[in-house]
Amino acid sequence: MELDDVDGRPLRPGARVAVAGAGRMGLPISRNLAAAGFDVVVTDVRHDVAGAVTASGARWEPDAGAAAAGADVLVTVLPGIPEIRDLMSGPVLGHLRRGSAWLDLTSSSPLVMRPIQDDARARGVAVLEAPMGGGPDAAAAGALRLFAGGDVATFRRLRPLLEVIADRVELVGGPGQGYTAKLLVNLLWFGQAVATAEAVLLGQAAGLDAEALRAVLADSAAGSEFLRHDLARVFAGDYLPLFGLDRCVEELEAVGELFRDHGVPSELSDVVTRAHQQAAARFGPVDGELMAIALLEERAGSLLRPGGAGQVPDHL
Repeated sequence: MELDDVDGRPLRPGARVAVAGAGRMGLPISRNLAAAGFDVVVTDVRHDVAGAVTASGARWEPDAGAAAAGADVLVTVLPGIPEIRDLMSGPVLGHLRRGSAWLDLTSSSPLVMRPIQDDARARGVAVLEAPMGGGPDAAAAGALRLFAGGDVATFRRLRPLLEVIADRVELVGGPGQGYTAKLLVNLLWFGQAVATAEAVLLGQAAGLDAEALRAVLADSAAGSEFLRHDLARVFAGDYLPLFGLDRCVEELEAVGELFRDHGVPSELSDVVTRAHQQAAARFGPVDGELMAIALLEERAGSLLRPGGAGQVPDHL
């Protein structure tokens, strides 16, 4: 089945979809696409996932080039910038036929991906980036949020596939702008995490109850989704081990490159990046999106939670 690259007719079930990446996000996405009637073939550098892939209702192909060959759409669901760059700078792009499409769900850098996307388009491959918001549970439920960037015709063509993956899909702009929007979401969230942790640690040191302070701040002009929802996970000792700390640093550093590329000041953003770089130097490439808070707890000598003042953290 060929995709119509003139009128942008929507992709239909039965189309062949090659998925590169069978990790915590790629595997449930593949399962949902197969259940929706797409002909799904999955590839991954880790061949030990083959059994899980076939159990999900998809076919397994150990060779990425062979998986891409003949696909109507290649969907990349990879851990980060190095992996997507290496895969698409290699032979895989050459296996995609003219008239096919490439959908990248990876959170990546628009600066890194621009020449690779340009190469794909020069080969007659339509391109849409749609980095994901949400974790494995949302992926399993088909309830991710996608920040799409690309041309309108490709977005319309791939929308039936996108709506299997996510319940919130929006075209935020042209090529590169989906990546940029997702990086900015992450930057602000990581910044809120660090600023909130510092504020509540100070409140605890001054004698305020952490939960009472959280409630006051959440219902004030300083309120945020982080205060209303995410801080409770930190109170429970959950540092969100769904994403690697090294990947958080990778994305923040990519934002820093964007600031420099556009000549925009970035004083506060640089502070947020340094906080996560220091956490990565302290803890290594562990899973935990909020390990920068663990580092602040260590430095303050208190756990960030009700009754945590004076409790010596042990995050080793």
